[in-house]
Amino acid sequence: QVQLVESGGGLVQPGGSLTLSCAASGFTFSRNAMNWYRQAPGKERELVATISSAGGSTNYADTMKGRFTISRNNAKNTVYLQMSSLKPEDTAMYYCNVRLLTLWGDYDYWGQGTHVTVSS
Repeated sequence: QVQLVESGGGLVQPGGSLTLSCAASGFTFSRNAMNWYRQAPGKERELVATISSAGGSTNYADTMKGRFTISRNNAKNTVYLQMSSLKPEDTAMYYCNVRLLTLWGDYDYWGQGTHVTVSS
């Protein structure tokens, strides 16, 4: 079955950097775009970044542009999110996501999330 396992979260000071990883299995990773989302306490889940199947195209939410970088290694079935110049408002649970076409239509799969806390 589809599995997405995030790692790399933790506590970081404002202005610091952190890299998240998401190991994927159970589907053809190299044929699917991958996404990172985040959800802060009391807020809705929001899209952070998207990367195309081959990695040649990326998109970011406006507040992350220039600070976050999404990348992937199709040989390792892993997608990454490099975060720099972190701010307290980046504190959230970060989720890896893939949308797959099933017999019943598109279906979103999620990892369990990894928590990032930006605080001094």
